[in-house]
Order: sequence, then structure tokens, then C-alpha cells
Amino acid sequence: MADNTVALLRAHSRHAPWNARGLAAHATALVDAAGMRPTNASARATPSARAVRFYVAHGLLDHPMGRGTAATYHYRHLLQLLAIKIRQREGQTLEAIKTELTGATGDALERRVAQSLAPALVAGADQTVQQDDTAPLSWRRISVADGIELHVRDDSPAARSDVLAAMREAVRAALGREDVR
Repeated sequence: MADNTVALLRAHSRHAPWNARGLAAHATALVDAAGMRPTNASARATPSARAVRFYVAHGLLDHPMGRGTAATYHYRHLLQLLAIKIRQREGQTLEAIKTELTGATGDALERRVAQSLAPALVAGADQTVQQDDTAPLSWRRISVADGIELHVRDDSPAARSDVLAAMREAVRAALGREDVR
């Protein structure tokens, strides 16, 4: 069973790389599916892009590849972020978590996270992992402006309507076309 949950967790690596917001969204999908809530009142249940940057600045997460808006996060970052949320759920302080994560190998981190998320992983928190690679994929088309649209696969953690709306508005703002609805 443990090997199965590690394999299910490892399958998330194919979604990498992420930007800070994407990493937070992916971790949030797993945290929500597992029903994780921190016992520490000052800790939020789900991570945000701001939290990701905070954790990097304070040495809880490895530095991303690149800087600024070009920064990308990978599978190890996902494991570290999930480990932080798991340990917060167990009542640990960020300082204690930092000490624990400092010497953690990738394998140990992966096993710990897989064990904690096992019920959600086995129950199908990530349908993309259980999906046959030959099965047709379903995509959502989000119209941004005339001639511009976003394509998001339905099995992506970013396929939630609130995330899709935020992405559409972010692209519109980047285009300077906030008046386009």
C-alpha cells in the first residue's frame, strides 16, 4: 500500500513545473482532498502564492529555479510545501518544521507526505494519476478576449471556476483590456 501511495503522489511530478500560484493551487487541491486543517490557529489550512514566497524567504522551501515572475517550482517544492502543511496540522511551529526539513532527503520526505495523504491519494484525489494515458482528455476553453482563449484540462487543480475566473482576469489585465468582458 505504501508503494502505491508513493507512486500516486509521484505522479504529481508530471504537472511540474509550476509558478508560485500554480504550486499553491496544486498543493491546495491535495490538502483540501485530504481534509487537512492545522491545529495551530495562526496557520492557514491551504497555502497561497504569498505563503510559498514566505516559506522560501525563511528557508522552509528550497529556492525556485529562476527569479521573480520566471521562478519555477518542481516536485521537491510540492513535497516540501505539503510537508509544511502536514506538520502544521500536527501542531508544529514553523521553526520546528524548518529544523526537521533541513536534513530531510527526497525519499524520506516523499514517504512521509504519501503516508499522510494516503486516504486522499487512494480515494482518487488526483484523477489524472488513475486515468489511462490513452484515454481522451477533456479541456475547458475560457474566452479572454477576441481571438484569445485559455485552455485548461478538466483534471487540472486549476480547473475550479474561481481559479479560471482569476486566470481570465489576470490575462485581461496583462493585456490592458480590463474593459473586455
